[in-house]
Amino acid sequence: MPAITPPPLFRRPAIFAPFPGLAAAESTRHGGVSPLPYASLNLGLNTDDRPENVTENRRRFLAALGIPPGRLATSHQVHGNKVLLARQPGHYEGYDALITDQKGIFVAVGTADCTPILVYDPARKAVAAIHAGWRGTAQQVAKEVLLAMQKEFGTRPEDCHAYIGACIDQDNYEVDGNVAKHFSSGHKREDAERGKWFVSLKGENKAQLLETGVPEGQIEVSPYSTWAHNEDYFSHRKEGGTTGRMLAAIGLPDGPLLSGS
Repeated sequence: MPAITPPPLFRRPAIFAPFPGLAAAESTRHGGVSPLPYASLNLGLNTDDRPENVTENRRRFLAALGIPPGRLATSHQVHGNKVLLARQPGHYEGYDALITDQKGIFVAVGTADCTPILVYDPARKAVAAIHAGWRGTAQQVAKEVLLAMQKEFGTRPEDCHAYIGACIDQDNYEVDGNVAKHFSSGHKREDAERGKWFVSLKGENKAQLLETGVPEGQIEVSPYSTWAHNEDYFSHRKEGGTTGRMLAAIGLPDGPLLSGS
């Protein structure tokens, strides 16, 4: 019988394929040690999973990417639009986006229905990781990141390549009118009989990147949904709020990547 290929530990955005020196990936829920309901590659620090499980899962994810341990910069996310200029690795507080032009620093955001966005500016060798739920999207966190990169690094949006990762899909993201009002007409639809709306996080964030000046041909949108492809991704909403977290990470090494990449 043919060998069964195990599910992937992570997926690499195709948009970054022309840049072999760049490490960029979005984790799945496969390949870890956590038991249900966090099965199995839970990378979230702020869950009720055993800390030693999360530590081992993160070690596996980083090793598979070839990223040296202790080189990750993350933040406790608060669904806002504050951007951290990450000069050192570590876990910070209160930011939903991280940017850096420091080689050897890998920025990452955690998600389980919200939208992860990764950005690379090959002209300035700068990167960004963005967490965009509906609140961050409403506060235009993607635009704030491009402005911050322009201020700190001289980034031009037309030079950037961006990946919009797996998140909850529009057909399964039911919200009320107070949330829907923050989305443009092309990225929401109304169920008038029930008084509910369905909004597209991917569509709204792509529109923000386009409006900022990132060319459409330099934006990749993941075909995966955390809800519809729950066998591969954690979904906070589908799993009733008790589940794991994925990481989307990006960075430039300051030397050769470790052999796991």
